[in-house]
Amino acid sequence: MALYDAIAEIYDAWSVSVVEDIAFYVGEAKRCDGPVVELAVGSGRIAVPIAQAGRKVIGIDLSTSMLARARALAEERGVGALVDLRVGDLCDPPVTEHVHLVICPFRSLLHLPDEAEKLRALRAAHDLLEPGGRLVFDVFAPSPEDIVETNGLWLEREAGIFERADWDESRRSLLLSVRSGESTAAMELHWLSAIEWRRLIDEAGFDVADLYGWFDRRPYRGHDDMIWTCCRRD
Repeated sequence: MALYDAIAEIYDAWSVSVVEDIAFYVGEAKRCDGPVVELAVGSGRIAVPIAQAGRKVIGIDLSTSMLARARALAEERGVGALVDLRVGDLCDPPVTEHVHLVICPFRSLLHLPDEAEKLRALRAAHDLLEPGGRLVFDVFAPSPEDIVETNGLWLEREAGIFERADWDESRRSLLLSVRSGESTAAMELHWLSAIEWRRLIDEAGFDVADLYGWFDRRPYRGHDDMIWTCCRRD
């Protein structure tokens, strides 16, 4: 079973308030011609609005349950023909096409356990891009205040959906647990500093075009969130 299969039925309700990134990624997609590859496409939260803006999306995810939800949403919104969904790993995506834009929203790269796997994913994205193409992704590194305020507590994120964060600062990992009724799931995320991300991005063959501190494109000033826009170097 893929990681998100366990919460596919409640995923959209769990993430319903996460809307701040949609316009950002749609804007990035509208800047380029041709299809967009979205790694860890999930239930289509980003992919379907991109398709509604007239861009084809090739969406990759390991969870067949999440892909089924994305397919249903695309059909419901009338853009099924523009959303090509494929089962696969973001470190080895089943994509032979070369594109001008690859995106990986909603901190999905943090599911990869170490720098080696993160570098693998960045290099895989690099290989999908045309020369000069762009990779755009977002991640976070928690502030001490976030850790203190949430560590070990069950908090109601949405009506009837509870979330618990167990932080391990020594390992720089977060065990995130989600429950709603009989549906439960737990997932680990592993963060890096901006300096470490910049090094991996360089090793993967990218130049950093922009580093934002939020989806309104404010400059990064050491905040928790990092939104990276990277250009393939060759």
